[in-house]
Amino acid sequence: MVNAGSELTGITAHEAQDLLSSGQVSSVELTEAVLKRVEEIEPQVHSYITVTQDRALDAARAADEARADGKAEGPLAGIPVMVKDNLSTEGVATTAGSRMLLGYTPPYDAYVVEQFRSGGAVIVGKGNLDEFAMGSSTEHSAFGATRNPWDTDRVPGGSSGGPAAGVAANECFVSLGSDTGGSIRQPAALCGIVGMKPTYGLVSRYGLIAFGSSLDQIGPFSRDVRDAADTLSVISGHDKRDSTSLDTPAQDFTSSLTGDISGMKLGVPREYLVDGMESGVKAAFEKSLETLEGLGATLEEVSLPLTDQALAVYYIIAPSEASANLARYDGFKYGNAVNDVPTAWDVMDQTREQGFGAEVKRRILIGAYALSAGYYDAYYKKAQQVRTLIRQEFAATFENFDALVTPTSPTVAFKAGDRMDDPVAMYLSDVCTIPVNIAGLPAISVPGGISEDLPVGLQFIGPQMGDGTVLRVAHAYEQATEWHRLKPGI
Repeated sequence: MVNAGSELTGITAHEAQDLLSSGQVSSVELTEAVLKRVEEIEPQVHSYITVTQDRALDAARAADEARADGKAEGPLAGIPVMVKDNLSTEGVATTAGSRMLLGYTPPYDAYVVEQFRSGGAVIVGKGNLDEFAMGSSTEHSAFGATRNPWDTDRVPGGSSGGPAAGVAANECFVSLGSDTGGSIRQPAALCGIVGMKPTYGLVSRYGLIAFGSSLDQIGPFSRDVRDAADTLSVISGHDKRDSTSLDTPAQDFTSSLTGDISGMKLGVPREYLVDGMESGVKAAFEKSLETLEGLGATLEEVSLPLTDQALAVYYIIAPSEASANLARYDGFKYGNAVNDVPTAWDVMDQTREQGFGAEVKRRILIGAYALSAGYYDAYYKKAQQVRTLIRQEFAATFENFDALVTPTSPTVAFKAGDRMDDPVAMYLSDVCTIPVNIAGLPAISVPGGISEDLPVGLQFIGPQMGDGTVLRVAHAYEQATEWHRLKPGI
């Protein structure tokens, strides 16, 4: 048997699957090792809101029994995983990082949680996040901030900082996050792991607590691209309960990982080398371009002029949708009600006042203003028109290129607290990721270098339904470099 110590928790999910398949380790041993790791470092990292130890061990025993009966199927069978705490889990508290949902236990699983469970994955717990997924640092959680495993004085990115930090700190093998404007890819970059936002509609949003319904997409975090491909194969597929779910057959995304990108044409959008990009990030990006050329890809600079408008479009559309989605939390139908007040109006006012944090209130106000009479045409309607132009610009570009390559984040992980009082600086963290959500495209961030002893992310963007393409390019780059093998010292 393999020693189920701390070194066991640091391997990839597919390496762990090989150990399970060969009988060198059991799922129970694997899960116990992860739970021990969680107990050891959670006080420093705080990647979890809820750890479901007993449920996890029960699921691990069931996975071992299924394997013994020859019924263990799928790449995640018996593998300990984490899901972001805005994904509904039957019988387990789901908070979305907010006081508004204190005491809420869903009576059903999100689609992706169903897929995990049916595939034999062992859900260890729920990952921390910025409240209602609104943030870029995981400092806006009602349950305390998550810290970056590379340097606990720094943020892990957001809003899916808990699931990203959990994978980076060996507290799970893979995890699920949601990405509305970069909330998977940006924390993946800052934590030195892989994070993928699939094509909009490829993964069902059923059971995801909504932020921006036309932007949200669920995707995987992992330690390498193969694990991301395996996980996407598990969670993708048509779901009639989500009206935006694409009616496409199940795919084996792992088959896309050929390792060969010779002859592929990659565009390098000049607008993504934004003002304020750190010199170390730019240097790492330029080195990555040399690596891609060495693999036989043809690189060519391309212009996407509307990139500069994407941030403004996002911060009209996303808050507008958030304002509409969060209106349901009134203390009557939904929300942790404040009842010790005189009138029904007071119940609604105080429920929202005490239930929502400052960042959520800020975005609700922005959205309510953009949707209000007299301003709808000037802001929301205009933003949707520009969104169409951004989609068309990407589509025209992909007529000539297989994929685009950009930095993921203009900076490495910043110090905790540095941007809490400067929302504009915080919003600029997502300047390289937001256009992808505006257009509904697939994109992946992989480790692409080191700057100031901190990880740098490299982003690949593909056309609609080009998820296999971005996985293929990312995998080839990963196999030609060693960045994904570097680990935080925690």
